Amino acid sequence: MSSIMTNTAALTALQSLNATSKSLQETQARISTGYRVSQASDNAAYWSIATTMRSDNQAMSTVSDALGLGASKVDTAYTGMNSSIDTLNQIKTKLVASYGQTDADKEKTQTEIAALQKQLKSYADGATFSGTNMLSVSTASGTAADVKIVSAFNRDASGASSISTIDVNVESIKLYDSGAAPTAKGILDADRLGSTGAAVTTAAVNPTAGAASTATDTYSVATLKVYDSATGKGFSDSQIADQMKVVDAALKDMTNAATTLGAAKSSVDLQKTFTSNLMDSIDRGVGQLVDADMNKESTRLQALQVQQQLGVQALSIANSSTQSIMSLFR
Repeated sequence: MSSIMTNTAALTALQSLNATSKSLQETQARISTGYRVSQASDNAAYWSIATTMRSDNQAMSTVSDALGLGASKVDTAYTGMNSSIDTLNQIKTKLVASYGQTDADKEKTQTEIAALQKQLKSYADGATFSGTNMLSVSTASGTAADVKIVSAFNRDASGASSISTIDVNVESIKLYDSGAAPTAKGILDADRLGSTGAAVTTAAVNPTAGAASTATDTYSVATLKVYDSATGKGFSDSQIADQMKVVDAALKDMTNAATTLGAAKSSVDLQKTFTSNLMDSIDRGVGQLVDADMNKESTRLQALQVQQQLGVQALSIANSSTQSIMSLFR
């Protein structure tokens, strides 16, 4: 039926053209943005997942920065520890050289030992990075606080997030502790039994220079000496032998501390690599959800452009059909 009131063919052609134009706009948007899902209305589930994962990736980027900062802190402490071990070895050689010396020679050796002791303190005090010093601390009471390095941002199956850290036990690696009431002093300023080299927390028993050594005599690497300027006497060979035991015990503790720092540095480096790889994996996963396939969209664009041209032509034909009705009344 032909009607001048309702042009069914034109309405159909118009609907088809509108649908084609809408699809063309969507394809052009995907090509211009590069995203198949750029807003919640495109695909609410995928958009929500992608938004959350992008947010987590930003948090992991901060974690990567924190790991870099933590690595620098550990490196600084390790450098100070390594230098201190070398210097303590020099003190050990001075003790060996002083064995059997005269008091006059011990006085000269003591000058060298004192200079090396100052150098040890300088290394520990200088091993500071971004306000963190693990070698020279000041504990008001109890034990020194661990240094925590942020290592991971986690999200569990329920959606709850958490932070993981790599903890460095400062109490086990500190060289000096100037605090008021620490549970234990540092490796170098702790009092140690001359008989065994073991650190003690009881009151120090300062030996008398030149006397025979006793089982209760204590020494500290930070203050040990082969010559007492106050009395003008050198320490006896048995006392110097005890001091060597103390130095050997301190060297063992420092070697263990350096191992702890090395293990922490290794953990930080491994975590940095893992975090970088994980961020790349998340980027790829998000891309699979929301990125547009440009090859597919290019082909679709060409097809829709042709459909649009045909739709315009179909609508033109449908609109011109009413003109044929006029010929019936001529």
